[in-house]
Amino acid sequence: MRLMFDLQVAAFMMGTTHVFTLKTGRDASNRVYPKSGVTGGFHPTSHHGEAPARIEDFAKINRYYISLLPYLIEQLQSVPSAGGTLLDDTVILYGSPMGNPNLHNHKRCPLLVIGHGGGTIKGHRHIMADAGTPMANPMLSVLHHLGMPEITSFGDSTGVMNLNA
Repeated sequence: MRLMFDLQVAAFMMGTTHVFTLKTGRDASNRVYPKSGVTGGFHPTSHHGEAPARIEDFAKINRYYISLLPYLIEQLQSVPSAGGTLLDDTVILYGSPMGNPNLHNHKRCPLLVIGHGGGTIKGHRHIMADAGTPMANPMLSVLHHLGMPEITSFGDSTGVMNLNA
């Protein structure tokens, strides 16, 4: 993961790209993450059957996985740019495609928006979407913050979200 993050930061620094997507494939993976302290694979552990011990194992894997994200944030913060740092000029969407993976439920999916998008996003906010809000709504909102208001829909979006609420 660090190597992938380093490549992405280098591409931003050199102006090779302004966009990257990193799909780790973990939601369908049977890979085991020994550093998480869990011996089961991600996907089988996600089907926890509401058993408390299995839910805790799944939480441990997720805590391990999100513990990798600060490295990327620190790398972006360490690079000066016209807007302050590369992190100030960046928007990172990090999330899960599942609200409750045990049920393959795609509702209430957690999503982090990190960075300030060139000063258009305040940050330090917790926004809870209304029930039934498509995940595409915050994605459409990010496109608007990045200077593309002419894009009026994205996927199954029903509108934009106020990311500065």
